[in-house]
Amino acid sequence: MNRIQRIKEMLSDNPGDSFLQHALALEYIKCEEDERARELFQQLLQQDENYIGSYYHLGKLLERNDKMAEAKKVYERGMLKAKEAGDEHTYNELRTACEDLDFNL
Repeated sequence: MNRIQRIKEMLSDNPGDSFLQHALALEYIKCEEDERARELFQQLLQQDENYIGSYYHLGKLLERNDKMAEAKKVYERGMLKAKEAGDEHTYNELRTACEDLDFNL
């Protein structure tokens, strides 16, 4: 059984598990199934807006798909959530990604 199937199986037992949803989205990225990954990240962040690690990955995915304005909004929202959570490391990663995006536009 491949990783995607295993994660889906675990999700069937725990459909609201943010970690598993995030992991599945990352697996889809590895398989270049960007649309599926994007949908999963967006669903995850709708149900758990404080799962801040997903903002970075969703933003990078959007950048790779030439959706720069959307990526910037994702980074900014993630920065706000990271700041609220007191997570300086993630805040700085998101800020750097946002600044790099601005610089390359």
